[in-house]
Amino acid sequence: MAPLAPLVWFKAGGVADWLFEPADIDDLKDFLQRLDGRLPVMALGLGSNLIVRDGGVPGVVVRLGKPFAKVEVLDDCVLACGAGAHGILVASTARDAGIAGLEFLRGIPGTVGGFVRMNGGAYGREVADILVDCDVVMPDGQLVTLPARDLQYSYRHSDLPDGAVVAAARFQGTSGDPKAIGAEMDRIAKAREESQPLRTKTGGSTFKNPPDKKAWQLVDEAGCRGMTLGGAQVSEKHTNFLINTGSATGADIEALGEAVRRKVYQNSGVGLEWEIQRVGRV
Repeated sequence: MAPLAPLVWFKAGGVADWLFEPADIDDLKDFLQRLDGRLPVMALGLGSNLIVRDGGVPGVVVRLGKPFAKVEVLDDCVLACGAGAHGILVASTARDAGIAGLEFLRGIPGTVGGFVRMNGGAYGREVADILVDCDVVMPDGQLVTLPARDLQYSYRHSDLPDGAVVAAARFQGTSGDPKAIGAEMDRIAKAREESQPLRTKTGGSTFKNPPDKKAWQLVDEAGCRGMTLGGAQVSEKHTNFLINTGSATGADIEALGEAVRRKVYQNSGVGLEWEIQRVGRV
């Protein structure tokens, strides 16, 4: 048993049956091959986009640490990134190399593996715009390289199978001026600081934006700003974020989200879809 609350942004939720941190790609391949599909597998990055339910996560949680956090500049404005690399490291490395087009990664809390699986995006850009290909260890331990088109990207979704672990990815940028790239990254960082509850126990965006609408606006118009349930609260600063005020359980956070969805539907007729991932036993 391994507590997951310390490893996720909400600081809430249950334990993993097993927690595995591979030493390198061969260790990960060997582990999954030996596991042979007998247990469910879930990859964990920064835990910024995750509600862990209080009953814990069945099977194995695979956490990619420092061995998977490298970022390397290749030819033709391509960055090779380990799945454990933080978005800010990728964006900063691109800036220093004069590679534009990856600035938006500065504005997404998380790691490359999560970005690739979820088609992470912010500030008008998403991973589908920059991904060349990715290395994925399949549930049987086989390492495959998948071009971006094979992931069948849509809004915050890919067709990567459950139990597959993204190990690395290549991102394509364009030649740019480091000063201009840095200025855009600073703008994104400032916009996040001003609009999002960054200094709280929170997660990523709770709900997907419906077509031609903003989730935060629908939540606000339904009167949910500051709404509480147990130790969970809808952020006063940005209504598409939930907060653990200190004592929230995973159940509190998820139930608050469901209550918000009901109020939004009653008010606007729009059924909000969860963007944040909810995992584990209820």
